[in-house]
Amino acid sequence: MTPRLFGTDGMRAVFGTPPLDRPTVQAVGYCFARLCGDGVLILGGDTRASRAEITGWLAAAIRAAGCEVRSAGVVPTPAVAYLVTELGAAGGIVVSASHNPYTDNGVKLIGADGFKVDPSVEQAIEDRIADWVRGSAGDQLHDEPELADRYLDHLAASLPPNRPLAGLRIAVDAANGAAAPYAERLFAGLGADCAVTCDRPDGRNINLDCGSTCTGRIAAFTRATGSDLGVAVDGDADRALLCDHRGRICDGDILLYVRATHLAARDELPGRRIVATTMSNMGLEKALEAGNVDVVRCGVGDREVVEVMRREGIRLGGEQSGHLVDLELGTTGDGLLTAAAVAAIVAASGRPLADLAAGFRRFPQTLRNVRVREKQPLESVPGLSEAVASVERELGTSGRVLLRYSGTEALARVMIEGPDQARIEELCGSITSVLEAELGT
Repeated sequence: MTPRLFGTDGMRAVFGTPPLDRPTVQAVGYCFARLCGDGVLILGGDTRASRAEITGWLAAAIRAAGCEVRSAGVVPTPAVAYLVTELGAAGGIVVSASHNPYTDNGVKLIGADGFKVDPSVEQAIEDRIADWVRGSAGDQLHDEPELADRYLDHLAASLPPNRPLAGLRIAVDAANGAAAPYAERLFAGLGADCAVTCDRPDGRNINLDCGSTCTGRIAAFTRATGSDLGVAVDGDADRALLCDHRGRICDGDILLYVRATHLAARDELPGRRIVATTMSNMGLEKALEAGNVDVVRCGVGDREVVEVMRREGIRLGGEQSGHLVDLELGTTGDGLLTAAAVAAIVAASGRPLADLAAGFRRFPQTLRNVRVREKQPLESVPGLSEAVASVERELGTSGRVLLRYSGTEALARVMIEGPDQARIEELCGSITSVLEAELGT
């Protein structure tokens, strides 16, 4: 069976290797453009050295399919999603591998409605991949800086008027990625005193010991600069983690709690429900119970979150990783918007982020990744079902086990929650040892 091109968040691989080689990328661009029909496709991406070459490949294929191209250059993923709807484009393509190292890159497809395309569209592209008529190696693109300006104006208009962050000092780790050109401009424009680090991308340092996957840096930077709160985005700035003035990290679960509590208190949370994935901590549900807010669980991935939100008419949802979506303000996760919205709550309340998050109590949790040589069905791995059942019997109703493969990497993920950190670490080891013995590299 031919491996699928697309994972849970688009197509991703080491640059130059399948499916991130020129023939495959151009075939995907050509087929997507044909499915979009006549019109304009918006291109944008992060700061990886390979972005310009890949967007050139895509431009040639899109034009060969009869569509026009407009390039926003280096912009966050949510900027492309916004620009598609703002400009009435037929679709958009983001060239990014999110939080992965610079050696990787990827392709994310945005539909005309501004949402990431349905898996059925990705399957239709895979079914038509042979239709690609090979053309030129790549086209030159003229980036339009004004497109980024429109996106930043949109972010500012999503918040209360008249410098809503005035009085705050905010520290930002821009991950040497797509947010680097815009972070200080955005937060300063909203009235904050802003200190920014990791905002000098060189094509190879994106996510390198920085950003939302390396939170020690923003914690230390926030304390060193005497900031009221800190913000760390990932490479394409579609997610953000925050920290309070003491450097305590506030992950997506805490940010969901703060935002949901704020919206519910103002009767701006339809149905008093939010969406969170199976990876979100049990403490989120317990914390929101006090405000009569329910948590609807879904599978992992922002596309799963958004699908449930749209189907159930829910405004707010997100992931523990900091990928939050507010359908009143956008169609996809937006790290800069999430950070600005939480900062605005802090400024308006006059209370530090630590106080706003105080109602959240995290259940002890451990998450381990096991690098695997192949993704066999988990139920067929010898001894694994027995190991999981043994852990579940011990935890009973006071915890849970979640076992899944990463959608973008060759990893098996084991997550356990329970009443005692030391014990769940031991229990997690009993499961990961089976995975390492049977599937490990």
